Amino acid sequence: MESQTVHPLAPDHIPGYVVGADGSDVLFTAMTIFGIVLVVGLGVLYLTLHSIPERMAHKSSHPQLQIVGILALLALFTHNNLFWVAAVLVAGFQFPDMLSPLQSIARSLARLAGRPVEEDIPEAELSGPAFHHRDGEG
Repeated sequence: MESQTVHPLAPDHIPGYVVGADGSDVLFTAMTIFGIVLVVGLGVLYLTLHSIPERMAHKSSHPQLQIVGILALLALFTHNNLFWVAAVLVAGFQFPDMLSPLQSIARSLARLAGRPVEEDIPEAELSGPAFHHRDGEG
């Protein structure tokens, strides 16, 4: 018959982080779970931060959406923050439509010169800059 006596040098209270006799280590288990949650959380935060320029450009239907995406991917893979800053700047600013005024000037000068207006100069759209999304084209 075994007796459950405590060693005379043992303290009256043993802290909870001390490994039990059955081998269960509560502190190690808690720190393992905390470490896994921390690594996954930091990964989600990092990837969410890198997707900010693309989400900005997609929300505003930006004409340079592909350029913003490429810059964001370059920033992600090279860890060069200059690419990410460039992606934010491109996504944040709409570039002015310079083509429509130039086409109008070209048409007016052709009319003044007495030449027929060329058919390959398209009419300027009043709705804003023209861009087309490729829907499912390969």
